[in-house]
Amino acid sequence: MLADQVVAWQRVHGRNTLPWQGARDPYRVWLSEIMLQQTQVATVLDYFARFVQRFPDLASLAPASLDDVLGLWSGLGYYSRARNLHRCAVQVCRDHGGVFPPHAEVLETLPGIGRSTAAAITSLCFGERVAILDGNVKRVLCRVLGFDADLSVRANEQALWAHATALLPTRQLAHNMPRYTQGLMDLGATVCTLRQPNCAACPLAAACTAKRLGAPERFPVKTRKLKRGAQSIWLLWVTTARNDVWLKQRPTPGVWAGLYCFPLFDDRASLQAALPTPLHHELADGPPVRHVLTHKDLTLHPVKLVLPHARSQPGVEGAWFDARRWPGLGLPAPVRKLLSRD
Repeated sequence: MLADQVVAWQRVHGRNTLPWQGARDPYRVWLSEIMLQQTQVATVLDYFARFVQRFPDLASLAPASLDDVLGLWSGLGYYSRARNLHRCAVQVCRDHGGVFPPHAEVLETLPGIGRSTAAAITSLCFGERVAILDGNVKRVLCRVLGFDADLSVRANEQALWAHATALLPTRQLAHNMPRYTQGLMDLGATVCTLRQPNCAACPLAAACTAKRLGAPERFPVKTRKLKRGAQSIWLLWVTTARNDVWLKQRPTPGVWAGLYCFPLFDDRASLQAALPTPLHHELADGPPVRHVLTHKDLTLHPVKLVLPHARSQPGVEGAWFDARRWPGLGLPAPVRKLLSRD
């Protein structure tokens, strides 16, 4: 049985020392699952450690300010995850007595928790018999089953959910479900990788349709491509010799929503027009910076203005933050990099 093979493999060869494993703590598993969405484990580890040091549980996270949460998240990207994380903590404390519900269908009603994330939490922590279907698991199951229907079609994805559910363990769920769920994730991350899968190390190789066909790269099938865009943005970087910085909190929705950022402009002429005329000759253009978002490529043009002191007013909306304060704010990754190497 496939489930038994995955469970046995995970016990010996899977990842068993990650900091959110072991205690089956729903808070830590939930936090890790949110951080791991579209982000590699190696990147998440440091962020996870800092986050749980500052917010070790729901009771400490829920009353925190969103600015504090975004500050710890700064650089991890996909900031809607952090906003939903905070909203979810507040809602669990308000509506569920500060305890995560043990059923996936209830967790799905909470902010930022979709079907697969909900199932990961309840299967790993409570042994609930529910299937996960993140990107890695889709790849493993499609290859093993030879499932070649286009996953960009909702009906086909629902069919894969049905297959995933049918393959779940049926006995000793408290023990087997956590190992099975973790095992599928581990296989997708370390063995059945997108390119050059290590079929020789896979416990499912004998039953794998993709291996038998000699074409693992054919699976999974998803034809709808994300349409990428491109945008140029001019950043007004106002600072002082003491490293005070003029920042403005970004509106929601929009790029870098809720984060503190340099004032943004569509072109240099608009940036210059926003400033008092005497300051125009003080502007210094820095080299463009390329920054990749999920849906578009940004070309950022920093334009620096050094003012004599933090009592000066550049004439655009924002506020001064001194060098002790701005590092703790939620800042977009390229803005933090510019400030940190200044």
